[in-house]
Amino acid sequence: MWKLLQIELFKIYRRPRTYIAFGAITAMIGIIQLGLKVDGKEYMEFVMADLSSSFQFEGNLLNGYFVCFVLLNLLLVHVPLLISLIAADMISGEANMGTLRLLLTKPISRTEFILAKFFAAAIYTLTLLIWLAVLALFVSMAVFGTDDMFVMKNYYAVQISADDVFWRYVGAFGFAALAMTTVAALGFFLSLFAENSIGPIVATISVIIVTTVLSTMSVPIFNAIKPYLFTTHMVTWKEFFDEKVDAENNVIKGTIENPDRIITSVIVLSIHIVVFVGASIWIFKKKDVLS
Repeated sequence: MWKLLQIELFKIYRRPRTYIAFGAITAMIGIIQLGLKVDGKEYMEFVMADLSSSFQFEGNLLNGYFVCFVLLNLLLVHVPLLISLIAADMISGEANMGTLRLLLTKPISRTEFILAKFFAAAIYTLTLLIWLAVLALFVSMAVFGTDDMFVMKNYYAVQISADDVFWRYVGAFGFAALAMTTVAALGFFLSLFAENSIGPIVATISVIIVTTVLSTMSVPIFNAIKPYLFTTHMVTWKEFFDEKVDAENNVIKGTIENPDRIITSVIVLSIHIVVFVGASIWIFKKKDVLS
């Protein structure tokens, strides 16, 4: 299957449209970083307006750690749409070109074929997240420097010391990779049901939009299904940027306020991946391939 995986990766990265996502992420991050570099002072005054009247802040608030947090909040909403361009094309694209039936004449099982296709989509997703991390974190650190990081929550603010931030981003990006792989698994699953790429891509984007709306609406009728929607758990990466406090309200360095939420979200997202990929294998093994 390793040889088949290499072939699938070659097919992904030789297509010009593969790099649309990389280009879009580069452009969006560059624009936001430029805007914060030019008008960052006004932006920070707006963000810290509620606290500046009660507290005096010292140091570089607009640092690379803070900028990366802003970028992740803005971009991780759009990255799933970019991932669907490739993941939802993995099977339907072959059917559209008329090569799917030819590929299945090779001495490989359908299970190996599906797994190689999915792993190729997952590796593409991972490389996209690595590119996002390089631009959002490392470039921001180089341009804006580093210092303590302030994170605004709904009812309070969190100050994380500079030497306690980097590992949190490692965890956040690792979690984001799992969340985006779930999106890739969904798009891959939907690509089984069409012979052109447009349908699965639109369907994947539509599912993400609808489930995101359901995840964010505070309506009692939807509360029962929220814990089971993968979009509910995609934002759990933010839990890495909340610290525990002791009885005297002093921060306990190196801690996470709600690690159980992260573990729960990892389990739910992993189950979604297994279900989507398992269903893809089961359906494809029974599918009559005519194209």
